[in-house]
Amino acid sequence: MEKRSSNNKLWFWGVIALLLLLVSTYLLDMKEPKKYRDYDSESPSPTGLKAWYTYLKDEKNVVQRWRHSPEHLNVDSPNQTLIMVQPAFIPDGAEMDAYKQFMEAGNSIILWSMNPQGMFGLSTEPIDGDGNGKVSDQNKKEHGAMISYRQRLIAAPDDQVLLNDEFGPIALKRQVGDGQLIVSLFPNWLENGQLMEEDHVSLVISLLNEAGGDKVLFDEYIHREKGSGEALILYPQWFLLMMFQLGIMAILWLWYRGKRFGPVLIPREESVRFSDESIRAIATWYIRGQRYRDSLAIQADFLKQIFKERRGVPFQNGWTDLTPYFLQRGWKKEEATVFLEGLADVLQKESVSKQEYLLWSKKIDRVRKEVERG
Repeated sequence: MEKRSSNNKLWFWGVIALLLLLVSTYLLDMKEPKKYRDYDSESPSPTGLKAWYTYLKDEKNVVQRWRHSPEHLNVDSPNQTLIMVQPAFIPDGAEMDAYKQFMEAGNSIILWSMNPQGMFGLSTEPIDGDGNGKVSDQNKKEHGAMISYRQRLIAAPDDQVLLNDEFGPIALKRQVGDGQLIVSLFPNWLENGQLMEEDHVSLVISLLNEAGGDKVLFDEYIHREKGSGEALILYPQWFLLMMFQLGIMAILWLWYRGKRFGPVLIPREESVRFSDESIRAIATWYIRGQRYRDSLAIQADFLKQIFKERRGVPFQNGWTDLTPYFLQRGWKKEEATVFLEGLADVLQKESVSKQEYLLWSKKIDRVRKEVERG
């Protein structure tokens, strides 16, 4: 009783210590400044997109963050706009196909990327020079913009150029099924730190108006590290740590309660206590030691014991004295005499061969079964 009480106290203080660890971990995580990736729609840092996300949330019917694989995009609901800003990696073939199916269903994707080469069949080319910081729209109206790198889009014959400068297209629109793809260079125009610089606001709004859409999704899936699981980006680190610790607690509790993992093993003594295992072991010992004569003697004595129990024949009678009982069983006199005299002769031998042993063992066993059947 005292031992059980001490165990309960140990577990109580163990649980208290673990809860304190959980609370301290959570508080420390809350105190540490959160680190954001570049172009994160939740990030208020100069390289984040929180300003645009907040603006669109006030202007559009539905604005959400998309953190899942593109295979889960809803293709049954058209008139959606997916905003992709500077992907951290180029999606693989299956993911690119999912994005294309999303557009073919009547939705739009706006891609801002410094170099979209390799995505959606887009191509870019390098230029010589830095540009004059002037961007022209479809109406030939010029806008000021911060142009910091030397890449331009290569427009296909069916593409519609939305923005360009003296070196070539900066933004274009391409029809994909019932939807459309809008591509623009210079994702820095959307950054919180450069939002109010030059004419970035009007340029970005013009591209958003080209896409339209009642529902806007900010693609955060493309900002994760390639190969990381989706579960790790859906929940905060303190929550994942807490779940991990709770899992350890559950395992320890099950272990303490004596729960079994794996198959139920039956103790050997429960299955062999009343079995014939000992008889089999003795028989094997007789055979391996070639003690055939001794084994036959034991079988013959057992047969006499059966005669005594079932027929009342005295155990000390000789084998030839059992002839009347065999005749009552329907044996012929010659057959009974051959069996009884032969058995008596074999039992008088000092050694018996294996062939003789097997032959007489079968005969004795056959007679035993007849006597037991009555």
